[in-house]
Amino acid sequence: MAPRGPALQVLGGAVLISLSAPFVGLVTVAPSTAGFYRMLFGAAGLLLLLMLVTKWRRQFWQQWTAGWAWSALAALFFSFDLWLWHRSIVWVGPGLATLLANFQVFFMTFAGIVLLAERPGARFFTGLSLAIIGLWLLLVQSWPSWDLQQRNGLLYGLLTAIAYSGYMLSLRHGQSQQRRLNPVWRLLQISLLTSVFMALVMLLEGDSFRIPDSKNLWLLLAYGWLCQVLGWLLISRGLPMIAAGLAGLLLLLQPALSVSWDMLFFSLQLTLWQWLGLLLCLIGIYLGSLRGFRRV
Repeated sequence: MAPRGPALQVLGGAVLISLSAPFVGLVTVAPSTAGFYRMLFGAAGLLLLLMLVTKWRRQFWQQWTAGWAWSALAALFFSFDLWLWHRSIVWVGPGLATLLANFQVFFMTFAGIVLLAERPGARFFTGLSLAIIGLWLLLVQSWPSWDLQQRNGLLYGLLTAIAYSGYMLSLRHGQSQQRRLNPVWRLLQISLLTSVFMALVMLLEGDSFRIPDSKNLWLLLAYGWLCQVLGWLLISRGLPMIAAGLAGLLLLLQPALSVSWDMLFFSLQLTLWQWLGLLLCLIGIYLGSLRGFRRV
């Protein structure tokens, strides 16, 4: 039986991460601006945490100067992830955008097939088939009435899954090359670099850095601190200490709760067939997640 403490940590982290998409949907700043402040405020929170923990503070220069090359590659992929996902959230809603992003479990397996000559079993193909059928049930009734922007939102959601797969592969390889680098320092590096990349994107797009009011400020602070820092830390601490099956079930709360928040805050309504499609997608993602960790 998994220890209760680590399981509760992963549960709490999944709940916090599930709030990411609603935060993006509720702010009135541009999608790239929301991504910039998530990473900037997240980096500030992580730096403060690292300064407060004595054993981490003593390793400051040793940790600070290591691992930047792989962190830069991971940050580049994560910048693509945020750029795509935030637009998908705006165009198709937090629930579907997050569900599509969690299809990364399948793209991670495809990467393993191509790069590592892995051979997925029947469970993977069963999960993939269920997810595709579920997605079809979710979209078949609404697709004819969708405009071009909404259809692009679907495409961007799937591209988000690909971008996040690149992020995860870069992160894992970089950490395997530098095992002494504390994962919290790695996340700080990625957060800082991603904020720089997102700032460059904002300049190219002509977006403003101005936060229009206190409501947006608090939403962006919560997005950075609760999702980028606290949610990630809870999951990263608890995940290695529980079984893969339980981890997959707990992390499945992220897309499931994102759909719930979409219904609560953005008036999402699903038909009976769409509910069935959602269930099949979640089951498929769960089966695909059993070979590794999923999107956080």
